[in-house]
Amino acid sequence: MNNKEIILQEEKEIEIRFSEVDSMNIVWHGSYALYLEDAREAFGRKYNLEYLYMFAQGYYAPLVEIKLNYKRPLKYKDKAKIQITYRNTDAAKIIFDYKIIDLETNEVLAIAHTIQVFLDKDYNLVWSTPEFFLEWKKMNNIL
Repeated sequence: MNNKEIILQEEKEIEIRFSEVDSMNIVWHGSYALYLEDAREAFGRKYNLEYLYMFAQGYYAPLVEIKLNYKRPLKYKDKAKIQITYRNTDAAKIIFDYKIIDLETNEVLAIAHTIQVFLDKDYNLVWSTPEFFLEWKKMNNIL
């Protein structure tokens, strides 16, 4: 990583739907992965790193790691925002950190972390950072 402190960040607001809660009226743990995906899609739109763009360049970017640390549960009709921050690395990976924050109280409800790797169109792991991703980093002043 270079000495520049460039922060690439986006936020996605959500309102908890009935279909996302369990019998205790709290968000089912599996729904959190969908919230993180929504945040990654919003990030991709903002910074031109959408999944279809990566695919057009000849790559997939599957998740290989997801970590969630729950602080307080979300409930039906709660409103929150997911804050997603890109974490730069020299490895051929895309790393994001997340905070899920209550919109009314500004309380951090959960923190998360994901790692994606690159696969070519034949599903082979790519060990070197793809050229398109190096160009993306240059365009965003993080290389």
